[in-house]
Amino acid sequence: MPAVTHDIEDLRQNSRMYDAVIEEIDGRRIRIGRDWLVDWASCNYLGFDLDEEVIQAVEPQLRRWGTHPSWSRMLGSPKIYPDLEERLTELLGAEDVLLLPTISQIHLGVIPALIGQGTVIMESRAHRTIYDGCVFARGQGATMKRFRSGDVEELTRLLQEATARPVMVCMDGVNSMTGDVPDLRVYAKLCREFDATLYVDDAHGMGVIGERGPEETSPYGMRGNAIVRHFGETYDNVILVGGFSKAYSSLLAFLALPTAVKNQLKVAAPTYLYSGPSPVASLATVWAGLDVNEKRGDDLRGHLYRLTDQLLSHVRGMGVHTLNVDNTPVVEIPISPDHDLIAVSERLWAAGQYVTLAPYPGVPRDEIGFRVQLTAAHTSEHVRSLTDVLTELAQDGALRPALPQQRRHA
Repeated sequence: MPAVTHDIEDLRQNSRMYDAVIEEIDGRRIRIGRDWLVDWASCNYLGFDLDEEVIQAVEPQLRRWGTHPSWSRMLGSPKIYPDLEERLTELLGAEDVLLLPTISQIHLGVIPALIGQGTVIMESRAHRTIYDGCVFARGQGATMKRFRSGDVEELTRLLQEATARPVMVCMDGVNSMTGDVPDLRVYAKLCREFDATLYVDDAHGMGVIGERGPEETSPYGMRGNAIVRHFGETYDNVILVGGFSKAYSSLLAFLALPTAVKNQLKVAAPTYLYSGPSPVASLATVWAGLDVNEKRGDDLRGHLYRLTDQLLSHVRGMGVHTLNVDNTPVVEIPISPDHDLIAVSERLWAAGQYVTLAPYPGVPRDEIGFRVQLTAAHTSEHVRSLTDVLTELAQDGALRPALPQQRRHA
């Protein structure tokens, strides 16, 4: 039996699905060397990266503003910035919005600025960039604690024990690896009881899930206005962080927050004070993406849901384990512990499928496998080409058998 690949360094040295040079794209297919593969590694959930209306919106803004308004936001912003913030405030149903270039920058700059010498409590499965922001805050004097994902009792105990104020709970919305959706109502209620702030990173939910209503085209809801609206919650004691690098295919991120907190960050967050802005092309594509979202976003989400359901129904029907129980378009499939991740990836490659590999320590050892991201630019035929090779892998015992089904939220 071959040695089992477990870590990132093995992939860096030996996997074609690591650090690949993509030479050409054709819709949701990519060419690497001579091989054409269906791309399941892209997070462009709504397919805006390929949308002609979005692409055509770039040049007029470049003519107006140039390629890059190289002021920090402290010094000045092209008018499209405040216009986008106003537009997002309405979409998200928030009091205010602050735009910054990336979610990673937001976590590193905002978490320490908000928590000061207080207590930050982080969900164990929260994104690594949240962890980095919390560690940075700890280095500046904050108390840092962690709770097991989904363990409300442990979180309650940590909130009861927190004496250093203020207190902030940091967690994912739609999880970046499992695709699962936490019941935000539970966490928001708990944080309000203890006068704590709930800080939620919904990078993978923004543009995909949204408010529920009778006209929705799928259980994802309508408008793609993220997890707070999806659960019919308010922003009381809640700060929502989201981005446009996933569903909107643009380099831009935001915080939905009270105006008073926005003004606080304008004088306290290094990300606002000293970082450069997003390129004009990104601002333009977000604006155009919001237009497309208004006109046909719900149809795109309906198509995305059907593709995701097609894949997950097949995976579950084979008795294969997946961490996704909520039918979001982020599907991680762990491999059997006696199989090699690189060998599995080579079989996927040979079948024309390009996925995101999930090695240790990026995931726990018992979840080593690969992640599939579906987008509205995929087709049912693309999904069938993937399920064909998944069937072969399952028959050979390369995929983990299913666990008892977990409760669904979506």
